[in-house]
Amino acid sequence: MEMPVYQTPRWGNIGLMMLEKVKVFVFDAGKIIVAISIILWALASFSPGNKFEEVEKKYEEKLLRDPEQAAMLRQNLSSEKLENSYAAALGKTIEPIISPLGFDWKIGIALVTSFAAREVFVGTMATLYGVGDSENTLSIREKMAMETDPLTGEKTYSFATCFSLIIFYAFAMQCMSTLAIVFRETKHWKWPLIQLAYMSGLAYISSFMVYQ
Repeated sequence: MEMPVYQTPRWGNIGLMMLEKVKVFVFDAGKIIVAISIILWALASFSPGNKFEEVEKKYEEKLLRDPEQAAMLRQNLSSEKLENSYAAALGKTIEPIISPLGFDWKIGIALVTSFAAREVFVGTMATLYGVGDSENTLSIREKMAMETDPLTGEKTYSFATCFSLIIFYAFAMQCMSTLAIVFRETKHWKWPLIQLAYMSGLAYISSFMVYQ
């Protein structure tokens, strides 16, 4: 086989190629991220029935009794409202399945939304941790680091949870467009479904082993 002629690359060509790749990502993945973030914001900002009103009434009474703790109470109010939202209802439905992997309901929502594109995971977590918290100046990373399990008091995002999540995404078929392309090439749903089942199963078992 004849070897190609190696030459010093032209920086102008490299710059144009980088610009094109960035534009493709921003306009393709970016549109999906924005659309899903808007839907998530709506799900996290509303609740079934009058649950939000009940939570607000409870914290209004606490604020009147203890105004010195206003900042902490407002933060707790935002967290409790999120836990009573439509988004939380969706996440808590699948939480029993993913809890053996060290994942909570918030990660569960992000796993579902990132099936459109795995880049959506970050946007989902940012939306969930940013809803109703305009006064707090902490970054999403700092908020996640401070998150604790209300039952055990342990950190939600422990060392084991982080590695479990990395392993899950290393193997999982979290890409709707890939399945669509496999279907288009094979003209059948057999291989896309096998691919989805095999890779999701491998991801779940691997993640389970790492966390446990």
